[in-house]
Order: sequence, then structure tokens, then C-alpha cells
Amino acid sequence: MTDSLKCDVAVIGAGTAGLAAERAARNNGATTLLIDPHFAGTLCATTGCMPSKLLIAAAEEAHRIERADTFGIIVGDIEIDGPAVMRRVRSERDRFARLTREGFDNIPDGIMIESRARFLGPNRLALADGREIEAKAIVIATGGEARLPPAYARLGSRALTHESIFEIEDLPRRLAVVGSGPIGLELAQAFARLGVEVALFDRADTLAKVRCQRVHRALLETVESELSVHLGCDVEPELSEEGVTIRWSANGGGNENGEEHFDLVLAAMGRPPALEGLDIDKAGLDCDEHGVPCHDRATMRCGDSAIFLAGDVAADLPLLHEASHDGAIAGRNAARFPAAIKTDRYVPFAITFTHPALATIGSAEDDGAITGTVDFSDQGRARVEARNRGVLTLYAAAPDGRLIGADLFAPAGEHLAHMLAWAIDTGMTASEMLERPFYHPTVEEGLKSALRTICAATPIPLPDDQDKGVPPGS
Repeated sequence: MTDSLKCDVAVIGAGTAGLAAERAARNNGATTLLIDPHFAGTLCATTGCMPSKLLIAAAEEAHRIERADTFGIIVGDIEIDGPAVMRRVRSERDRFARLTREGFDNIPDGIMIESRARFLGPNRLALADGREIEAKAIVIATGGEARLPPAYARLGSRALTHESIFEIEDLPRRLAVVGSGPIGLELAQAFARLGVEVALFDRADTLAKVRCQRVHRALLETVESELSVHLGCDVEPELSEEGVTIRWSANGGGNENGEEHFDLVLAAMGRPPALEGLDIDKAGLDCDEHGVPCHDRATMRCGDSAIFLAGDVAADLPLLHEASHDGAIAGRNAARFPAAIKTDRYVPFAITFTHPALATIGSAEDDGAITGTVDFSDQGRARVEARNRGVLTLYAAAPDGRLIGADLFAPAGEHLAHMLAWAIDTGMTASEMLERPFYHPTVEEGLKSALRTICAATPIPLPDDQDKGVPPGS
């Protein structure tokens, strides 16, 4: 007879979303089981946020030293020790991963099950060890996974993903990066700043799906100054004596075609939801054209079922803070099933850690939105620090100038993005934001010209002190 386990809420996946879901369900009085085949730690710590930022930190330090002569500081030729760079990346990454795994010690005994799970029905799961689980509600938090398309899989060890790139022992001489989303863009610039000859390819005509053309022009100008960029092209990779040959051809009205040889290829073409092997069809769920169960982001519930999604597997916003929020919502509602509570979601904002940082916040609402733009090329503090490049565009709703979104590629971009996301979340208008103090001299002062432009397009006058005593470059 098959052993059967019972619980109120079963959570499949022990990443950021799964951990948040299990904790929320347990804190709401549910008995829980947390199922994962490895319990290796979160994506962020093991193959995502932290190792990439470690590489970026090394790249930024090299870039800073190379530009020291801008300030009259003469530095001799610098040498980048590739093996040492990668050793530090792995060492610090392993520390972060170990710390996340130590967090499993806080989960009560009997809750963690190291196994794979698949659906037998809407409320039943089969484990790889032969046991079954009967749960009142189930949370799917299996995340996303990097996959190599067949043409890249045939390249063997010459083709890497963000899950394997940090295992290389030394920096390559030449690297092709296919895909200009956050992962591809960040790592392409980082490797280039570490002395690697990098070429970036994408089928799209726009880097990172940037909405504002002015912001995109500033981004493209910076990236093209550091590496080769080929947009709007189809790529064909194949093994060669030199390593990998990349052939590309224009996929639209362009005429760019070419062929180059590289040591390695980083395939950064997205992380589809990890649903394979779950037998999701037996759960009785309606799915979209990509096979992702249809769900309500306010509850994370799939239709009228007792099944919830959380994190990257939901294919909504693959970001750590969103995954954590997903998990908290899904876990709480699974524990209280069927009495689901709708939750207001955060203002969407995403940061790509290029230098300067790239960020997308809220809504652009092209039709009828009021916009204000600031160019940082002559902004006071940015110029003092010789990082005076980039553009920021604000979007506001008529008629009162309520802030609704922003696109930026700007110095201090990650800090500006937080400030703007919070301002949008609280419903601030451009005029109300201008009434707040802006310390001088700061990069944040650069917002004022964009805010003034928005105010000028509304019937609400500028605050009394905004038209006088304005420092240059603010």
C-alpha cells in the first residue's frame, strides 16, 4: 500500500517564492509540506543576483581605475587576473548560498521533503520516492530555468547560461552574448570591462525592451562604446576550430550580415517557467498559450481551483521582491482557502545593473501621458564625478500631473528608481514632489527639470520657490 501524507498546504519548490509561501501558510495556521529535489538555496544566491553582481563589481572597479586620469590621477597599466576574478565570484557566491541554506534550519522538523513531485489530481501529488501527498491546497513555486535551444546545446561546453557562466576558470578572450535582456546586458558589459572582447546579439531592435526612445539611445550609445552590438538579427551558432562561429543576418528591413569566431557563447534568451515533469495536465487547470496556468495576480489563485502559483513559474515579473510577494499572497490564501483575499500589488519596477543603471518603473501610458525628460550630460553632481551620461523620462497623468511611471538610464539609477517607485505608489504629483527638499549637490536634483516640465503642462502652478535660486545643472 502506498504511503500517504496529508497536509493543509503543500508547496512545490524551495526558492524565494516557495519559502515565502510555506512560511505564510504556516503563520496562518496551516499544516505544511515543502517539497524540493535539492534544497540548494535560492536562485538569487546561487546563479542569479549575487554572482552576477560580484562579477559586475570587479568590472566596475577595473573601469574606475582605467578612468582615473580623468581626475588627474595617473595609474600605470593594469592587469586583470581572470582566474582570481572568477575565484572571488565563486567564493563569495558560495558564501551567500550557504547562508540561504542555513535558513532551512529555521523550518520545523517534518516539513521539508527532498524529492520531486508531480500531480495525480487537483489535490494529490506523487513523490519520486513512491509516497503520495493529499493537500487541501497546493502552491506551485518551481521557478524558471535556463534552457539551451537545440542549436546551442550542440555546442557542448562552449555554450553557457547564467547557471554555468560563473563556473569558468578564466575569462575568455572573446565572448558572444545572445540576448539583450537584463542577464545578457549586465554580463556583456561586465565581461567587456574586464578586458573580454564581447559581441551582443538580439532578434529585437531594442535593448532590454526599453520603452523610451531617448533612454534607449543613451543606453545604446554607452553599450556600443564598450562592445559590439548587433540588433534585429537572427543568429546561427556552430562549432569550429576556433571555438564557436556565429553567423548573423538581418531579420527585418536591415542589411547587416556577418560572421565572427568566439571562444564561448552565453545564451541569455530568457528563463521559461519550470513546469516540465509536474504533469500539470492532471491538475485540471486552464493554461495560456505558453502552458502557464491562468491565475489572478491579486490572489495568485488558478481559476476556481485550490492551486496557487508563486514566483518565476507564474511568468509575471521575474524579480526577487515580486517572487517574495507572490509567495506571501499565495501561502496566505492557500491556508485560508477558499476565502481568498485580494492584495494590491507593488508598482512594477525593474532594475538592470548596467553602469549607469537601467530601470523601468510603473506605466508609460503613451496615449495622453504628460512627460518630462532630463539629460544627465550636464547635471551638476554627475559631472563632478565624471559619470554625466544618461537620460530619465517621467510619465504623469493629466490633468493633475500624478506620477505614473519612469524610464531611466542614469547615474544613481538604482536609487532614483526606488524614490520614484515609492512616489508613484503613494500617488504623488510632480508638484508635490517638487515641494520636497532636494539636497544640493546631488544626482537626485536632476529630477527637478523633468518635474518642472510636467508641472508646466498642468493647471497646477509650480511651488513658489521653484523658479528662483536654481543651482546650475540641477
